[in-house]
Amino acid sequence: MLLKFPCNTFIRSVTDSARKGAFVVCLLATSNLAVGNEEQDIQLHGFVAQGLIDVDGSNYVNNDEKPSAELTELGFNASYQYSDNLRFSGQAVYLNGGNRYVEGFHIDYLLMDWSAFTNDKWQVNLYLGRIKNYHWLYSSTRDVPMTRPSIILPQSVYFDATRNMSVGGDGGALTAKYFSDDLGDFDFRISSSYSNISDEQAKIILGPMSNGDLAHKADFQSSVYWAPLGTNWRFGLAMTDATFQYEKERESAFTDGDLALTRHYLNGEYQGDNWTFSFELLQEKMKLEGFMSDTFIQEKTGQGGFAQLEYIYGTNVKLLGRLEHYYADKDDKTGAHLAETTNGFVPKHFGYQHEAVIGATIDITTNVQIQLEHHWVKGTARLTPVVLPNPLVNNHEYWQISAIQIVYWF
Repeated sequence: MLLKFPCNTFIRSVTDSARKGAFVVCLLATSNLAVGNEEQDIQLHGFVAQGLIDVDGSNYVNNDEKPSAELTELGFNASYQYSDNLRFSGQAVYLNGGNRYVEGFHIDYLLMDWSAFTNDKWQVNLYLGRIKNYHWLYSSTRDVPMTRPSIILPQSVYFDATRNMSVGGDGGALTAKYFSDDLGDFDFRISSSYSNISDEQAKIILGPMSNGDLAHKADFQSSVYWAPLGTNWRFGLAMTDATFQYEKERESAFTDGDLALTRHYLNGEYQGDNWTFSFELLQEKMKLEGFMSDTFIQEKTGQGGFAQLEYIYGTNVKLLGRLEHYYADKDDKTGAHLAETTNGFVPKHFGYQHEAVIGATIDITTNVQIQLEHHWVKGTARLTPVVLPNPLVNNHEYWQISAIQIVYWF
């Protein structure tokens, strides 16, 4: 069986700034495909998403606050069913989101999925390689634009600055599904992995003065989901425990340092006939040791979350409304202590970030859609860099985001 991928058409359909990523995706598609004896053994899919985004009042996308085409996503994924209980899959993407995350080519996942045990009550799977994050409500779908509820996911939980690390990492995962005739369905998941952090990614997190090496040392995650019998609800609990280490260069604004991050999640989702209600709550404890000086220690616990309603209107329109809140320190929700300890250099509005979002998704055809949304934002706690905030370009407490994106997939 010979499989062909229309690279020329694909590359011509994207913007000039994204063609480098499109070429790499096409190269992967045409040179590394697994071929099976049956056509159903292999599945190939891809997407092209291009949009315009305008941010008024912050450097969320760019520093000049002008409308930007830095809303590009290209992806190609393949899945090969080697045998009844063994599958291989992977996805390559090209992203350009301005200051939101590092521009360029990424391998989101490249893994082996082994169905280790199956009967009428249990299904157990082992994943090895560059695994996906299945623990949060939208973590397994955030890497494909047409499967997300909005162009920009809630920043209170799905922080763009750590997108590449949050999608997945190199390691392993074990999942177990249990089907109960009395209680409903349960999903148990554990995973351990780490991600390579580039110099550009380190600067997004730490600030432009960072020129050392930031390493992701360890990451353990677990979750359990429950769909009660006879209801349309699904509830989840998740936990992340990660550590990072920074090694300074000879000329560096930072000293050596360690960062420990522990997150706990609670989420729920209700699926109605033509509407969906979802929520997710987050508490994250962050501990910094070093960075500012050899004796510097900082501990704080942030809290955030969102509530979201999606409504299907007619046959091809989905409307969205969302409210979200985030506090960088649950004991300093107004940011007053933050401003006081920095002698006013970091304003109070860096202590919180609250958003109201409306949006719409319009299906043009079965594989083309347009997404539109607008955000009203109060506060800047989720803007980058994280360790050393930049109040010079983020001096507005109130700011807004407008975005439109067209998505094609195959």
